[in-house]
Amino acid sequence: MPRILVVEDSASMRSFVRNALESDSRSSAGVDVVEASSGFEALRLLPRGPYDLVITDINMPDINGLELISFIRKSESHKATPVLIISTQSSERDRARGLSLGANGYLLKPFSQEALQTEVWRFLPSGIAQAKPHG
Repeated sequence: MPRILVVEDSASMRSFVRNALESDSRSSAGVDVVEASSGFEALRLLPRGPYDLVITDINMPDINGLELISFIRKSESHKATPVLIISTQSSERDRARGLSLGANGYLLKPFSQEALQTEVWRFLPSGIAQAKPHG
């Protein structure tokens, strides 16, 4: 079962992401979604990993998403963990900065459940997901 850390200061966006991940039929065993409402809370939760993916917003109080990505990439335990940024920051400069700090993907808000699910499964290790039946 994939374990995903969702770091987002908006409770409604965390709920949307959780529902999208939990309703995705690609994982026959479901997903284990761990929520953090801030970058600081994420730093407290990271040692309780491992996580198969971290999804983070950029604009958050205390520690922002870019600072969180820098920490993850410097951490011996988490540096290989894929990171997906979800953000309203639409400029190419913001996207490039996030990717240069080590994010693996960047999804612009607002996005659909399907767009999120597609991005998430790009980063989960093969073997976790069950193929979605066709027909």
